[in-house]
Amino acid sequence: MKSRFAVLLLALMPLLAFAADPVAGVDYVSIPEGKPYAPLKGKVEVVEVFGYTCIHCAHFQPMLNAWHKKQPSWVRFTPVPAAFGGFWMPYARAYYAAAKTGVLGKTHDAVFKALHEDGTLPIQNASAQEIAAFYKGYGADPKAFVAVMESPATDLLLERSKEFAMASGIEGTPTIIVNGKYRVTARNPEETLRVTDYLVAKERAGK
Repeated sequence: MKSRFAVLLLALMPLLAFAADPVAGVDYVSIPEGKPYAPLKGKVEVVEVFGYTCIHCAHFQPMLNAWHKKQPSWVRFTPVPAAFGGFWMPYARAYYAAAKTGVLGKTHDAVFKALHEDGTLPIQNASAQEIAAFYKGYGADPKAFVAVMESPATDLLLERSKEFAMASGIEGTPTIIVNGKYRVTARNPEETLRVTDYLVAKERAGK
C-alpha cells in the first residue's frame, strides 16, 4: 500500500511540473545574435509572428488578447505578419494597410473571424480588391486601401518581416519572440504564454 505521502506527491506532480522554470532547448531556444524587431529603450519586446490564414493563430488570438491586456507599460507587444509567400501574402499586406489607414484596431480580430468562422473572406486566391471591400465595412476607403497594399512601402515592410522571421528561425505560426533573443517553443498556447512571461521577467531583470 502506498503511503499517504507518496499518494500526495503523485497528486502534486502535475502542479510541480507546471511550476518549474521553463527549460532552454525545450520550452524556448536562444537566437544567436538575435535582435528585436523594433528596439525601444526601456521596453521588453514581445513579437508574435502570425498569419491571418493560420487556424492556430486564430485559436490563439483570444488568449493572446487577454494576456496583452495584463502587461505592464514596459512590455511592448508587436504582431508581425508572416511573409511566407502564396496565400499568406495578401493578408500580410492587408495587415500593414490596415495599420497605415488607421483601422487595424477595429479589424485585427475581425479578419480572423471572417476567415475561420464566417467564411466571408477566402483563405486562398484573395484579391486586393476583395480584401479592401471587407475593410470598407470598418471605415477604410477601398481604393486607398488597395494602393497601400500594393505600395513599395508595404513591400519593404514585408521584406523586413521576412528577414526577421528567418533570422529568428521561425518554423511555423504562431511563434513568440522575446526581445529578439528567445524563440518560444512550448507545446501549447497556455505553456507558450507562461514561458513568454518567464522570458519577459528574465529580460526585465537583465539576466
